[in-house]
Amino acid sequence: MGIAERPMVRKRISFSRIKDVLEVPNLIEIQQKSYKWFLDEGLLETFRDISPVQDFTGNLALEFTGYSLGSPKYTEDQCKQRDVTYAAPLKVKVRLINNDTREVKEQEVFMGDFPLMTETGTFIINGAERVIVSQLVRSPGTYFDMAKDPSGKTLYSASIIPNRGAWLEFETDAAEVVYVHVDRTRKIPATVLLRALGF
Repeated sequence: MGIAERPMVRKRISFSRIKDVLEVPNLIEIQQKSYKWFLDEGLLETFRDISPVQDFTGNLALEFTGYSLGSPKYTEDQCKQRDVTYAAPLKVKVRLINNDTREVKEQEVFMGDFPLMTETGTFIINGAERVIVSQLVRSPGTYFDMAKDPSGKTLYSASIIPNRGAWLEFETDAAEVVYVHVDRTRKIPATVLLRALGF
């Protein structure tokens, strides 16, 4: 005959000086707010930046007047099962203006499927749940640096970080030759870059 064991319940004893435990903050709030801002304002700003689009003759102009997101085709669980992206159709209201005839046509155009963020701050891409990892990016500008090589020679470097486009990183070596990295690729002599720019 077996003896039924009663589960032991141990009392937790805290030796800390502070009795209250800090409340864990909402760690995904920044991603959710950023995504909501992008949906509410960021997309519209992007369309305003490129609007109006004109043809090379200047006869036709295409203006973006607004956008709307439809409802997703599948639920989050269905997207995971079917290996599809959890997205909604993005439709943009456009206005085509013919400057010669003053004819104006308005139409709603399907631009593509726009990925939606889940309640947990993730995206479902091709059935796999993905998360955005925030990272700090250096501010645009020029940065100068100085270092010593093992022989004690002073080496100089400069980084040019634009708002948009390729990073340029200049550096000197022990022979005092100036090299450049374009978008962190392999180093090339700075004279090659200058020749490519027409100097």
